[in-house]
Amino acid sequence: MKYVSYLLILAGVAMLAFGGIQLFQSKVSEGKRLEEAKTIVNDEVVHEIENAAYDFQEGDTVGVFYIPRLDREIPIIEGTDEDELKQGVGHYAGTGFPGENKQILLSGHRDTVFRKFGELEHGDELHVKMKNGTFIYEILDHEIVDADDRTVIDPSREDEYLTVSTCYPFSFVGSAPDRYVIYAYPK
Repeated sequence: MKYVSYLLILAGVAMLAFGGIQLFQSKVSEGKRLEEAKTIVNDEVVHEIENAAYDFQEGDTVGVFYIPRLDREIPIIEGTDEDELKQGVGHYAGTGFPGENKQILLSGHRDTVFRKFGELEHGDELHVKMKNGTFIYEILDHEIVDADDRTVIDPSREDEYLTVSTCYPFSFVGSAPDRYVIYAYPK
């Protein structure tokens, strides 16, 4: 019985170490991507651009997502596969970019890039920094939807708005059953 106790303690320590290593690797990858993103973005605030042309491939560094209330800068990576989400906020392929008058969808993990996401309030700003300028959006709405609900994705819309999603509840251990979705509109 004593050996079983030791084995369980050892297994617990191993799981904590594994999780810690993954979190550390994620922070290092995010930091490298953020440095790269800062070299390509323009901090000048723009309200609209003509002939916005974006040509990103999956895995490309796209820009910087800045959340003023949290004083948090996060690199934006093209794609929402696990590889991209380990390095920053993922831009959902097929949705728009700033200036294209479409839905822009960004997603991230609640336990890494969006750790304090629940502190955001209606009226808060979200900044999307791209090569052609910084676009400012204001949070006007939010909702909690089932994890399998795809109705929040609407790339056919012809008005610009930013949708940001993460898993919910924020303190849930394991695969969360819901998604927390924020809707922000150009300011």
